[in-house]
Amino acid sequence: MLKFKLTIAYDGTAYEGWQVQKTGTGVQEKVETALAALFPGRPRLHSSSRTDTGVHALGMVAHFELPAAEFRMPVRKLALALNAHLPEDVRVVRASRCAAGFHARFDATGKEYRFFVWNAPAMNPLLRHQAWHVPRKLDVSAMRAAAKQLIGRHDFRAFTANPGYERASTVRQLARVEVKRAGPLLTFVIEGDGFLYKMCRGIVGTLVQVGLGKIRNDEIPAMLASRDRRVAGMTAPAHGLVLWRVFYRPRQPAPAPAKAP
Repeated sequence: MLKFKLTIAYDGTAYEGWQVQKTGTGVQEKVETALAALFPGRPRLHSSSRTDTGVHALGMVAHFELPAAEFRMPVRKLALALNAHLPEDVRVVRASRCAAGFHARFDATGKEYRFFVWNAPAMNPLLRHQAWHVPRKLDVSAMRAAAKQLIGRHDFRAFTANPGYERASTVRQLARVEVKRAGPLLTFVIEGDGFLYKMCRGIVGTLVQVGLGKIRNDEIPAMLASRDRRVAGMTAPAHGLVLWRVFYRPRQPAPAPAKAP
């Protein structure tokens, strides 16, 4: 068996999230259909993450396995071959062989999400599917002060929606929560070791409400301590969110063979 790692980008507007769905279409289904067009074994994809309906990705990572006898092309042509069978809103941006023990989900050490807000009275029509339009002026300094209080290891139950099943833990570690501004475009950069259901959108919605003066920036610790979703702010809309990249530990070089005495 050969194992391959894919990095996949997609516009999630037309999809019911990443996963194969009972109703509606997931991005995974499109990529698996492309794999089935190339390989008789119809390999299944195993992804690093799940994204919700309408959420986008630039750096979704997935892997699949294939009998060596079925792979009859140079590895450098795999992404090109898959893209020939994919719709224009889904692209494999990188494809490579990976170690037999690699797992896209279980080997991931962290993820970076980015959320885009267009903060001007009139929406930029070119970003209507990629950014949340907030027409009222936002206090970026207040949002940055609130964002700093989310960095570290916390119980984020107050910022996550109920996924419909019991979770082992709602504690996560965030290494970065940053608010960047370039004219009317705000970029919220959130990095962590893992994310709960709609957690990023709960964080961004709360920070935007801080920027609108509806929530004080010093209320964040009390929200975290409450562990109650009703205490934190709103959930930002899905279309502004992008899975930016997934982090993995660098591959360790193989040890040099011992020299003969």
